[in-house]
Amino acid sequence: MYPLVRELAVDGIPGTVTCRVLKLARQSYYRWLAAPVSERELADACVVNALFDAHHDDPEFGYRLLTDEVRSLGHQCCDPTVWRICAENRWWSMVGKKRGANGKRPGPAAHDDLVER
Repeated sequence: MYPLVRELAVDGIPGTVTCRVLKLARQSYYRWLAAPVSERELADACVVNALFDAHHDDPEFGYRLLTDEVRSLGHQCCDPTVWRICAENRWWSMVGKKRGANGKRPGPAAHDDLVER
C-alpha cells in the first residue's frame, strides 16, 4: 500500500490525505519512506539466498542441517528463523518421516459412544 501512497504523492495528492482515505498510519508510511527495506528484511534475504543454495546442493538436508550450513557461511540465524523461511518456501527434506510403529490407522471404537462425543 505504501508504494501506492508514494505514487499518488508524486501525482500531487498529499500523503496525509491518501493515508487518511486508505486508513493507514502516517507515521508508519513516513518511516517506510525513509527506509523501504528494513534491516531484518535485508538479513532475511541474505539468509534465504544461502538457504536456497544449500538446499539446492543437497535436498536431503532438513532445516537443522541447513541451519548449520548457513551458520558455517557466516550468517547469524536461529533454528526457528530457518524453519520459518523453509516452511514459507516449501523447502522440505527429501527424506520422509516414518508413519508409525506398524503403519496402520486406528480401527473402529471398542465401545459405543454413549455420550455422543
